[in-house]
Amino acid sequence: MSLLEVRELDAGYGDLQILTDVDLDVDSEEYVTIVGPNGAGKSTVMKSVFGLTTHMGGTVTFDGEDISGTKPEDVIHKGLGYVPQSDNVFAELDVEENLEMGAYILDEVPQEELRMVYDRFPILEERKHQRAGTLSGGQRQMLAMGRALMLDPELLLLDEPSAGLAPDLVDEMFDKIDDINASGTAVLMVEQNAKEALSRCDRGYVLANGQNRFEDEGTALLNDDEVRREFLGG
Repeated sequence: MSLLEVRELDAGYGDLQILTDVDLDVDSEEYVTIVGPNGAGKSTVMKSVFGLTTHMGGTVTFDGEDISGTKPEDVIHKGLGYVPQSDNVFAELDVEENLEMGAYILDEVPQEELRMVYDRFPILEERKHQRAGTLSGGQRQMLAMGRALMLDPELLLLDEPSAGLAPDLVDEMFDKIDDINASGTAVLMVEQNAKEALSRCDRGYVLANGQNRFEDEGTALLNDDEVRREFLGG
């Protein structure tokens, strides 16, 4: 059984349906990427897994438990971490306070996890007393990922982690994600930089108009003539 199983998922916002019969799997410690054109429903898939959309049909199963339509405040207890594309840090709090907020469901801040976050993102320790709103875009993204890792999730959901980053920081961000996955955390990522994402992940899904179009190993999708022509710019 996969760690995450999405079957025939219908979801949207209020009465507006965005996803139709979407299927998706993520195995334990696997790295999976969702790509597709703007408006394809990629981010809606992520939000649906985390309970941020209107569940209209189908199932979302995590670690053998049906979590379809479960609220985010309950989902986070089950071993999922989520990093949204924007507004993903508390700008008025400092770096360490942001990280501590990632463990708000616990009685006390797990110092071992805090140490691991600082080891993975040394710049955050250097700036732990700096207000998050004054960090660079790349640093804020690292902070958002670090906060999500404070509960040591089995699966980390990343929505457009390279969005808005300077080109010279994109590779560094992908390297950080590779390291997170290599340490044993499964990753499900939506990414606009489709070629780079597919070249690094284990498997990928191509969505269009809220539906599955292709699913294969990342490099196989990258080298598929139809996928390249329709979704990767040739």
